Amino acid sequence: MMSGPAVHPVEAPPMTMAVPMVRMKDFQGMPGTLGSLFLRLCQFVFAVISICVMVTTSDFPSVTAFSYLVAAVGLQIIWSLGLAIADIYAILVKRSYRNAAIVSLFVIGDGITSTLTFAAACASAGITVLISNDLEKCKVNHCTRFMSATAMAFLSWFAASPSFFMNFWSLASR
Repeated sequence: MMSGPAVHPVEAPPMTMAVPMVRMKDFQGMPGTLGSLFLRLCQFVFAVISICVMVTTSDFPSVTAFSYLVAAVGLQIIWSLGLAIADIYAILVKRSYRNAAIVSLFVIGDGITSTLTFAAACASAGITVLISNDLEKCKVNHCTRFMSATAMAFLSWFAASPSFFMNFWSLASR
């Protein structure tokens, strides 16, 4: 008679300790942080400067790209101001946005407004280059104002892009 290996099952200790829930750290730029508020205010300020400079020229409605810039930057102003107010509220109550539906709304809105602002700035830059370099009619038109408004629209887009990517990352990291 030979003896075989014996297996003695060992019971696991009872689960008395609760597993702590670990929340993701809020990075600056995510919704409801000071970084997000700073980016929103930059978007808003640059867009306001762009629209004010463009509207003060008398001949901007004659070019479709400039009218498109005014419309896109106007939408950017409304969107950035609304989310800046939401960020101020979140900072004051010391809470961050964790709801997936709200963050996905931020992602979609940021994606649309930043794409429209970028497209309008590119179209306006093309027309500005056409007027100044190719047609050489800067003396008749307001080229420096058009260039300034276009540059401010690009700066507004540069501030909108990190907001979009941080919101998208916050949504994707759930």
